[in-house]
Amino acid sequence: MITYLKTFKNKLVEIKALTDGTWVNVVNPTQNEIEEIESWGVPREFITDPLDIDERSRTERDMDYTFILSRIPFNQGEEEDIPYITIPLGVILFQDYIITICKYENDLINRIIANNSENYSTVKRNRFILKLMLTNASLFLDYLREINNKVEMAEDELQRSVHNKELMKLLKYQKSLVYFSTALKSNELIFDRLSRHKFFITFPDDAELLEDVIIENLQAIEMTNIASNLLVQMMDAFASIIQNNQNIIFKIMTALTIILSLPTVISSFFGMNVGLPMENNPSSFTYLTIFSLGVMLIVAMFFKRIDWL
Repeated sequence: MITYLKTFKNKLVEIKALTDGTWVNVVNPTQNEIEEIESWGVPREFITDPLDIDERSRTERDMDYTFILSRIPFNQGEEEDIPYITIPLGVILFQDYIITICKYENDLINRIIANNSENYSTVKRNRFILKLMLTNASLFLDYLREINNKVEMAEDELQRSVHNKELMKLLKYQKSLVYFSTALKSNELIFDRLSRHKFFITFPDDAELLEDVIIENLQAIEMTNIASNLLVQMMDAFASIIQNNQNIIFKIMTALTIILSLPTVISSFFGMNVGLPMENNPSSFTYLTIFSLGVMLIVAMFFKRIDWL
């Protein structure tokens, strides 16, 4: 799908065709759409590389264009094995227009379109790219906060759990953090290169904006590392808690089994072919029952004292 957007009176407006100062947003293009974009003079690999989910971040520059491929966060949904992953986003900056290419519709592009302010002017192409990068770093931080909140919610379940399924929930978010850490570090290399070569620094404000992007990305890297380390330690701790909860259940079940088996042990003596006390007494069953209950009570009190019950 190809969408043409252009800024009119500080508002992003969808238009029908490619003109100067246009932002072309491409999502999972068909073969015909790829050929159409290629007819504009865009190298084919710049169109297909962002569609490869495993493509790494990089930048390329020529006399006519600048190509940036960065990783952006993507929410697959809680039902997936890995709720949050990263996907490639290609940005091609030509002299007259901007093209963004991604395999999936994503929150980054949706957020920019929904914001719809002068901060994302398609006419100011360099600033548009820098703002897009800043929004991407902020989106990483927002997703990291969501992960932290969901991990905190899982803590209460784990404290009472004896099953591994609760622990597997944390493992899903651990995988997401690995994706985030790898993507943020590869994006950091892009920002360093942009800063060294001053690709987008036309005005003093551009340099400050790029610095904000780098700082925001570093904050996301640090936050990811902290969250990942805490989650690893938490998973180890809760694995021990689950094992301890299972041991407590086994201990209680063992104590109850011993207590409930006492009447069987006592009554088995009266089943032997030997003479026993009160065997001719008509109230022997009542006495035997009372005696068995008394023994069970004494043993239960003993187990309670040693914290087995």
